[in-house]
This record gives sequence, C-alpha cells and structure tokens, in this order.
Amino acid sequence: MTHTLPPAEASARLHEFTVIDVRTPAEYASGHLPGAQNIPLNRVRSALPSLREAARDGEILIVCASGPRAQNACELLAAEGIRTATLTGGTTAWAAQGHPLHRPAACATRSVWTMERQVRFTAGTLVLLGLLLAALVHPALQLLSAAIAGGLVYSALTDTCGMASLLGRLPHNR
Repeated sequence: MTHTLPPAEASARLHEFTVIDVRTPAEYASGHLPGAQNIPLNRVRSALPSLREAARDGEILIVCASGPRAQNACELLAAEGIRTATLTGGTTAWAAQGHPLHRPAACATRSVWTMERQVRFTAGTLVLLGLLLAALVHPALQLLSAAIAGGLVYSALTDTCGMASLLGRLPHNR
C-alpha cells in the first residue's frame, strides 16, 4: 500500500523514514532530501533485498523530481509486499516550500540537467534532425520526427518515458 505525504508532513517526520531517491545519480547529486539514498528507478528491482531490510526498520519514503518515477517505484515495491510513501510533488515541491536539499560541494560548481530537461532537449533535437534530413536527403526521413511525436504522445498517455529510460543509462546519468 502506498500513500502520499505533503512536503511539510514529510519534513516533520523525515527521521521516521528511510528515504530513497529514484532519480538518476546526476539528478540526485544536484540536490536531494537530507539522508536520502540514491537507487535509480531502473535499479530498484535489483535493490529489493536491501529495500525489504529497510522496510523492516520502518517506512520507506520514495522520492523523485515530481512524482511519476516515485509512483512507479512504489507500485513495483507494493507488488513485492513493501509498504511505501511518496512525497507529493517530489523534490521540486520540497524545495519550493523552502525545505533544505543536500547538495554535495563537488556538484555545486557544475550544472546538472534534470531528466525532464534532457528528454526535451533530445526529443527536440531529433525532431529538428528529422525535418532537416527530410528537406536535404529524402522526404521519408520526416518519419523520424513523426516517431518522436508518437513517442511523446504515448509517454503522456501512459505516464512513462522510454526516452528517459534510455537517457538514464548514459554514463553521465549513472
């Protein structure tokens, strides 16, 4: 079973939770809840033994940037019988309400793009590339742009993102 907590309640009860941040390591390094452990969404399944152990010690709070990845992780953990909570609005809402984010000193000097920003950049680049190739090489290459558009629509309808999964595997996101 999963429930959501608003940032103010989560902040007051933070000491009661094992906090798991399911964003990419780069996103996590750009700022995370104090005491949070980083287990990217694509590694949650392999971390089940340690998560079961953490669940015995108390409740697990799953966080991401805005909520969808945390909800996906909670559904996976619920299927394994692990009780979890999510943070309403994710780290974005947490920071917007003035709660502290831990930022390692090494990351304070460099800019880290969120996964959402990486997806928007990649999708836009591929659409432009498809249109450019269609104009310069062959009109059929505009199918690349159509495929990206279809992927974005599918992503919105299912609240999943295949492109984010692929980008999450890149070295700078590990």
